[in-house]
Amino acid sequence: MDNMTKIILATTSPYRIEAFGFLGIPFEAEGSKIDESQIERKNPEELVRQLSKLKAEAVAKNHSDAIVIGMDSVGYFQGKILEKPKSSEETFQRLRLLSGKKYYFYTGVYMVKTSNRKTISKVVKDEIFIRKLSDSEINKYFEQDKESIYKTFAHGFDVKNKIGCSFVSKIVGSPNNVLRGIPLEILPEMLSKVGYNL
Repeated sequence: MDNMTKIILATTSPYRIEAFGFLGIPFEAEGSKIDESQIERKNPEELVRQLSKLKAEAVAKNHSDAIVIGMDSVGYFQGKILEKPKSSEETFQRLRLLSGKKYYFYTGVYMVKTSNRKTISKVVKDEIFIRKLSDSEINKYFEQDKESIYKTFAHGFDVKNKIGCSFVSKIVGSPNNVLRGIPLEILPEMLSKVGYNL
């Protein structure tokens, strides 16, 4: 196994970058700047699979000997894909819609080793249960979220910080994925399969 190969996360997400650091291995982060609108938005699993691949391959073009990891996440509720909301009003309505219900959260992870073109792809699906929320609790979230952090989450709200951390009553699946958008539990095995052991 060659652990001298450089690892690059195809992301600028501070949450994913922080979480990957928990694995205790050296890595770099590089944004992919892809056009995400080119992928059909019907099946959430296929969407995150394709977008994570596009992100990784876009960065992989810049490196001859690296393991590049692309990731993408979306929510899914009653047949509708939930992506990053564009406004606080959209977020407010989404939280009202999800109040007292469960939805699904998908993250695709795609790895490519550029020296030999070995690839591996996985999709993680989690169930997220939201407790019953009052309008005042939702408004409290926006009062705390002065920098519009909600726009960086496929959920539409930050499940890790502020009052938003009290919105989720139960997670079935990967807590790391739901909280940070990166399913750390599957990464050691995926890295091993492309030739890198922790």
